[in-house]
Amino acid sequence: METAITTQIPVTLTEGAIVEIKRLMAEPNFDSTQRLRVGVKGGGCSGMTYVLGFDQTEKEDELFEIEGIPCIMNKSHSLYLYGMEIDWQGGLNSRGFTFSNPNASKTCGCGTSFAV
Repeated sequence: METAITTQIPVTLTEGAIVEIKRLMAEPNFDSTQRLRVGVKGGGCSGMTYVLGFDQTEKEDELFEIEGIPCIMNKSHSLYLYGMEIDWQGGLNSRGFTFSNPNASKTCGCGTSFAV
């Protein structure tokens, strides 16, 4: 399998996101062969939905690393995600990962769907 290693990191993770992702990676049942997948898929109330989760590397993926976290992204997804910031909100009212995407022309209220 030929995975490209990119020198440009397409997205950024806040300190809160890094801490939460590393916490998940330290869980006893974590599969250390997986990498953090950042991507998009069709659907959601605004047309595209963010993908963030651990996955195996595929042929079309680019590999990059953020603060020791091995990450992958399908090469074609960087068009939609380049420059995006991923944060972790741990409050009582909003809990989970949030996405701040400069490429989104419209974002839905749930924060996980966008249009370009």
